[in-house]
Amino acid sequence: MEFVRLLEYFCQLLPITSRLRARRVGGAQRGKLQISTSFSSVGKCSISESRENQNLVCNLDGTLLRSRSPFPYFMLMAFEAGSPVRALVLLLVWPLVWFLFNFVSEAAGIRVMIFVTFVGVRLAEARTVSRAVLPKFYLEDMHPQTYRVFVSCGKRCVVSSSPRVMVEPFLMEYLNVDCVLGTELQVVGGGYCSGLVGKPGVLVGVKRQKAVKDCFGERQPDIGMGDVLADYPFMSLCKEAYIGPSNKKVDPVPREQYLKPMIFHDGRLVSRPTPMNSLVIFLWFPIGILLAMTRMLAGLCLPYSIALPLTALLGVRMRVKGAPPVQQENKKGVLYVCSHRTLLDPLFLSSALGRPVTAVTYSLSRMSEILAPIKTVRLTRNRNYDGQTMQTLLNEGDLVVCPEGTTCREPYLLRFSCLFAELADDIVPVTMNATVSMFYGTTARGLKCFDPIFYLMNPSPCYDIEFLEKLPKELTCSGGKSSFEVANYIQKKLADALGFQCTNFTRRDKYLMLAGNEGLVPESTRILRTHKVASH
Repeated sequence: MEFVRLLEYFCQLLPITSRLRARRVGGAQRGKLQISTSFSSVGKCSISESRENQNLVCNLDGTLLRSRSPFPYFMLMAFEAGSPVRALVLLLVWPLVWFLFNFVSEAAGIRVMIFVTFVGVRLAEARTVSRAVLPKFYLEDMHPQTYRVFVSCGKRCVVSSSPRVMVEPFLMEYLNVDCVLGTELQVVGGGYCSGLVGKPGVLVGVKRQKAVKDCFGERQPDIGMGDVLADYPFMSLCKEAYIGPSNKKVDPVPREQYLKPMIFHDGRLVSRPTPMNSLVIFLWFPIGILLAMTRMLAGLCLPYSIALPLTALLGVRMRVKGAPPVQQENKKGVLYVCSHRTLLDPLFLSSALGRPVTAVTYSLSRMSEILAPIKTVRLTRNRNYDGQTMQTLLNEGDLVVCPEGTTCREPYLLRFSCLFAELADDIVPVTMNATVSMFYGTTARGLKCFDPIFYLMNPSPCYDIEFLEKLPKELTCSGGKSSFEVANYIQKKLADALGFQCTNFTRRDKYLMLAGNEGLVPESTRILRTHKVASH
């Protein structure tokens, strides 16, 4: 008992709150600051329409988010803005970070993670990753009790010890936060991060209180929400103050309650990279590369009758529903219109049919063009020329097209291009859905040549394919429908079969958001070419 009391007294003498006191919410903090600690649980905060005119200050980690540790988000930043090697280094220093958090100070642990994650990284690249990758994981970690109070207030301010560049895009874009207070990074010539912290240092304890004072000036915040003693100084400034819920093992905020839907996101990692998950990922990485190469060789070199059962033994699952149309001799080919999940869509469609089909694509990596076992034709984005090309290909045999023009990971379908509807009457909608557990097989920012490798590196990737009924003639262009009506009808039919939602977003919207460009192929490469390849 005496040892515990001495340890608690030592923790109170630390300039910055340690993680040993993370769960302690009672008692008075002694010192120069006279702070009331008689705060109620956030579950007791009433929600009413009057809250819309009030402002709120909320801590991020452990309060708005279920988890107290920011490590997973630093790991994502290290992996995506840096490299797998940088991410591995961050994992290796995690024991040191844990020790600093628990036995020295939160600020010391944050400084170590900032240095490993950001040293030598361009600030612009860090901003891109924060906008394209991190929001998905932040949204999936929000605590429902805190979120209920958070969204009820009209004006919102969030404080965090994490770098502001990491948290600001998510908070402003998806939670409509008015002010973000976070740790500033030191930037040197050329826009590179030095790995050091800028003034006033890591935003914890009394530094948070000063930042909130500077933000609000003479005004007093209406509501404050925090989690640990380090939050008490800024919470004492508020008219009402509440402690975040102690139960962190609850389901996150449901998707339908998001203020803004999560449609586009980037990055290779599927699950939140906690220290344990990160360890599993790096242990699996060499095994996954070997497994992916074996699966690729089986698909490239062997006939369908042998490749399908062999890849199934290697863990690649394919579930097919519905009956594809019977191939007829001396007749114009069938146009298969597919939802687009990965660049391997046409390959799995060919496997389901048991015969190769031709695919059309706007852009594709050179490596994928060389390796893929089916014929593709690269389009030029010239509507008339592309229409003639696709018409010629249909006269030669079956053709597969993905009218969305790019992939979408979430349960949404992007707007369909209507060009395909003008080319054929024999149209068969096909739903494609890919399931992964460790790595995404698509990217907007990274190297697309690695997309099939990352997909096949998953322990047991799965493709669900469903052939829907052939489009009746009266619903085609020859039956009097416009190409827009046909495209919208098929989009709706595929979305209903998948349980997805239709959107008006396009390829351009996706790339502007995730990569800061329009996703166009350079003019020098926009020439018609036929290769053995998959689809983009």
